[in-house]
Amino acid sequence: MKVASTITSFLGRSPLVAAVLYLAAVGLFVVTAALGILNITDHIRGLQQTSEELEQLRSREGRTPPVQAGEAEADPFLEGPTLTVASAALQQWVNAAIVGVGGAVQSSQVDITTGGKDGIVSLLINFELDQPALQKLLFNLETGSPLLFIDQIDVQTPQSGLASDDRAGLLRVSLDLSGRWRGAK
Repeated sequence: MKVASTITSFLGRSPLVAAVLYLAAVGLFVVTAALGILNITDHIRGLQQTSEELEQLRSREGRTPPVQAGEAEADPFLEGPTLTVASAALQQWVNAAIVGVGGAVQSSQVDITTGGKDGIVSLLINFELDQPALQKLLFNLETGSPLLFIDQIDVQTPQSGLASDDRAGLLRVSLDLSGRWRGAK
């Protein structure tokens, strides 16, 4: 009680100090309230920005690429009246895919003996191409039709000093893939 009475008697004798302390306390409360309001408006702006980004993502999610003719009814099986014709079609399709991304086919070999009774056709193909084209080729092979399985891939980088200038930077790839033939219809 002694401290409270001392403060009261001091402020009673000096009204100017009391007024300055009162204005300082009111100013402190006003500044605190203003900072709180600014903080809230900053959070609201951040929330609005995040909501706009979410709406953009949701609008992209709903869009699907246009379906090309025949793609809606794409057959996951290799086409052909016989296993031999289906394996030749697979070989042509993969060769065209490699050349289409800028690669050069070195050799290819079709194997229908290992899975011929089950309708599985294997293709071992060796080719050269650059790294970005390899990514595009693998994407095309795995997502395209017919449904193909990459059984094994061996990628070798060029050895420095041994490759000529036009072949420098090309990867040597050995790809073993397989597909399934439905059988005679």
